[in-house]
Amino acid sequence: MASAMRWEARDSFVVREILSGNVPDFLRRFVPVHTSIIDSTSGKLIKATFYVSPDYLSVGNNNDWARINISPMAAQRIADSFHCFLPTREMVDIIYEAAKVKLEPVPMYAFRDSTPTMWQHHLIIEGQRKSKKGLIAGIKKDIVISGKLSREKKNDRVAIYGWHMPDGKPIQPLYTGHINWWVDYSQGIRLIYRKIKIDGKWMDYIDVMRHPVLQKLICDEEFCDFYHYKY
Repeated sequence: MASAMRWEARDSFVVREILSGNVPDFLRRFVPVHTSIIDSTSGKLIKATFYVSPDYLSVGNNNDWARINISPMAAQRIADSFHCFLPTREMVDIIYEAAKVKLEPVPMYAFRDSTPTMWQHHLIIEGQRKSKKGLIAGIKKDIVISGKLSREKKNDRVAIYGWHMPDGKPIQPLYTGHINWWVDYSQGIRLIYRKIKIDGKWMDYIDVMRHPVLQKLICDEEFCDFYHYKY
């Protein structure tokens, strides 16, 4: 059934399945990722911990599951339902550095937006992973939130970034040229719990993004004022 789905049907299917609880157990256990900055004014070290899904969004049970590829609209709906948000470019880099399992990207070139290609890519990743466990990275480009989207003339864009090579350099620079319904095998969804612990105190990610100093913990762009996609 899923093999013939186009993006709208695939979005609806994935949202329905995930919100009904059809998610492997390992994705429910978020992983702490640590970062820090030095406040250039005070010289103070500021430490933060954010909590991330250990792998990209997937559908299925513990024995039969697959990473899925959906639009930012569907991803945002799922994120909101689980009190999460989508990462920034900076967070994608931090997650890659923290990952226990770093795998080399495997580009594919034919039928990039088809569900069978997405399934094949999942199987290729599993072949690389060889049952290694832990926070994984390097296997997908991330759909991200970015201040570039606030400055696009068109309000129907998606921001993508990442797919790091073993040397830590991403294949995909921050890019907002695709229309938001374009989804291919390479784009994944990483959920981040929306509360971030900063020097022992919890803050909502939007408050962090709006803070002139603390925003540097999770956002390296000139403007950090895009917080979520509309759906």
